[in-house]
Amino acid sequence: MRRVRYDSTGGPLFLEQAPVPEPGPGELLVRCEAIGVTLPVVRKVTEAAEPVPLGGEIAGGVVAVGAGVSRFGAGDRVTGLCFGHGYADYALLHEAMASPIPETATATDAVALVRSGLVALGALEAARPESGEAALVTAAASGVGQLAVQLARARGAGRVVGAVSDPAKADFVLGLGADEAVVYTDDDWGVPVDYVLDAVGGDLLTAALAALVPGGRLVAYSSGGGTIRAYDLLVGAKSVVGFQMARIAREEPELYERWRRELWKLFTEGVLTPAVHGVFALGEAAAAHAAIEARANRGKVVLRP
Repeated sequence: MRRVRYDSTGGPLFLEQAPVPEPGPGELLVRCEAIGVTLPVVRKVTEAAEPVPLGGEIAGGVVAVGAGVSRFGAGDRVTGLCFGHGYADYALLHEAMASPIPETATATDAVALVRSGLVALGALEAARPESGEAALVTAAASGVGQLAVQLARARGAGRVVGAVSDPAKADFVLGLGADEAVVYTDDDWGVPVDYVLDAVGGDLLTAALAALVPGGRLVAYSSGGGTIRAYDLLVGAKSVVGFQMARIAREEPELYERWRRELWKLFTEGVLTPAVHGVFALGEAAAAHAAIEARANRGKVVLRP
């Protein structure tokens, strides 16, 4: 089979031939039909001290299962998070991380919806939104952000603002259902909001915090880091909570599964429509990563073997 690898920090990415892996206990062997490209994986290539397997979201058909697997069998269509080599024709997926793909959905739909949607829904839940409140979503054109905009609206937000890095993304965000779009460099992000879902971090945290009403809440779920001054929280009685999807998957599997079912329900009802920026061939992984690095994407970036 083919898989994507790199030998040193920063790449380049290249295709190599490798044996098809065999599923171990609790594992599914999946023939990949779609692979989601995410900023955390792109950062692994550019920042990790040594090369690591390129894992992430995969979707496709089960071709074999390991000992102890009870929920899936050969021929089932599944999606989930692969922790090993996921940029490949075949990948191993642990049964606990797998969910079935409805007949009405494609593999591309699955990788655009499930993992990104779980992060978006989890961040929204962490904000404890109330009906009629105003929401602001940073990185609103990203794979996660586009779903966060739609979910905030579906959960009853009275006003939804999408914050983006480039004015050219504004129409895309408004098309998702946002009432307003602002650019990070704008001096004024408009009327303050009740909660912010922040996927950017870094220097943008200051502006995101300033966009809150007194008593507002900021949910930080970015891997970009950043620092918030305690005084900025104190003066506006504002609060910040961190959200990490991995903790939910590890410690609250029942909640994880409930959120997955909710996402598929909203998808089948037409409430959630994940946008796909582009579909790249497996050998074009470098171009897919470049789209993410340049913040050029409007929606999910997908690889297709």
